[in-house]
Amino acid sequence: MFPAGAPARVLLLPGDGIGPEVTAAARAVLEVACPGIEYTERPVGLAALSSLGVPFEPDLIRVAKAHDAILFGAVGGPTHQERGSRRPEEALFALRRELELYANLRPIRVGTAPLAGSPLRPEYTAGVDLLLLRELAGGLYFGEKTLNSESASDLCAYSRHEIARVVRQAFALARKRRCRVASVDKANVMATGALWRSVVDELAAEHDDVEVEHLLVDNAAMQLLLRAASFDVVVTENLFGDILSDEVSLLVGGLGMVPSASFGDAPPALYEPAHGSAPDIAGRGLANPCAAILSAALLVRHTLGDDACATAIEQAVDAAVAAGIVTPDLGGAASTADVTSAVIARLDGLAATSIKSNSVDI
Repeated sequence: MFPAGAPARVLLLPGDGIGPEVTAAARAVLEVACPGIEYTERPVGLAALSSLGVPFEPDLIRVAKAHDAILFGAVGGPTHQERGSRRPEEALFALRRELELYANLRPIRVGTAPLAGSPLRPEYTAGVDLLLLRELAGGLYFGEKTLNSESASDLCAYSRHEIARVVRQAFALARKRRCRVASVDKANVMATGALWRSVVDELAAEHDDVEVEHLLVDNAAMQLLLRAASFDVVVTENLFGDILSDEVSLLVGGLGMVPSASFGDAPPALYEPAHGSAPDIAGRGLANPCAAILSAALLVRHTLGDDACATAIEQAVDAAVAAGIVTPDLGGAASTADVTSAVIARLDGLAATSIKSNSVDI
């Protein structure tokens, strides 16, 4: 819970492509729903490479730690290879590493109105409300790698501590919801999967009020589409979480509707839409702002501790979608600004406002 009466400080990192557009939309909603937040804005990604020659400012981590939360847009684009050996994604990786953000949360929630953008029939999406929790700091992505012309290898390594800390988060989340955890592994083939399952079982004994289900990842990929509404909290390792989180985005019409939060044991948490920078539509007013707006709702819920306000933002998004005010990725003709205005207008008891771009320096 955020301290009562204290002004929240949010660091805006809009980044590249459609990142600035959707971050501005999320801020506009926050300014109506949660007035009084103090904002700081900094360049990252290609924006920083262009102006500074590096993908993020040297003091970015210090600045981040002086804030309560980070609202991130997107980084990357088709021209990053022309900028030398530095990659725009380094900013995001540095934040995850230095802030020890080991858990990534993606809520998948279908609103009251079916989405024309989903390729799945309504009976597969009705009632879906699940949290996918991905371990973010270990596994194949961080293991030792070898590569030559004849062979390659990637080491997948996990410690008991790395598994336990994210699984404990899954149990804590489930206790606030429907008290069900589905753990996804490949325990029949992978040693790390066997350890993962063992740790989950040990922690399940400490949380006997929570129902636990084990799924092998190949079966989970099918079950998450066949019976998505039966899942509450799904927890898994890094690679599997990366893949499954994109798959389940189909339930809500695609990544343009999926928010995310990355957090560790201490603030700040990092909130960002699950989609990329989409440079092909940048600056054209076609970007779907819903994932960024819903990420702002996560910020309100998990950093500010205001569940009622977060729910109001989510319901405003639902209402805009139900009214058919959606961007082209969901089969609509609305612009980014149209959707943002529709969400703001539907925030109960609050008037519409325009997108602003003021920032507070630090």
